[in-house]
Formats: sequence, structure tokens, C-alpha cells
Amino acid sequence: MTWAIVFLVLATAGLVVIGVASVRVFVAVRGLGREIQRTRDLLEVKQSTLKSTIQHREG
Repeated sequence: MTWAIVFLVLATAGLVVIGVASVRVFVAVRGLGREIQRTRDLLEVKQSTLKSTIQHREG
């Protein structure tokens, strides 16, 4: 009976560790998504500026 209790406690502790790790990964993925969107927006502005500069010099 003691081994069963020890097993259940260790299994629960293992599931808690996996749960915490998965939450940390989820938060990191959300942060990375925000960073990618911020970079995409910045590059879009710079791209439009470059296109207008090129069109101004050509025409």
C-alpha cells in the first residue's frame, strides 16, 4: 500500500512538472508570435518606403 501511495505522489508530481513546462512553452510561443508580428509590421513600413524611394528615382 505504501508503494502505491509513493507511486501516485510521484506520478502527480511528474504531471505537475509537465504542466508547468507546457504553460511556459505556450507563453514563449505567444511572445514569439508577437515579436514576429512586430517585425513583419516594421518590415512592411520599410518596404513601402523603399518602394516609394525607388519609384521616385525612376520616374
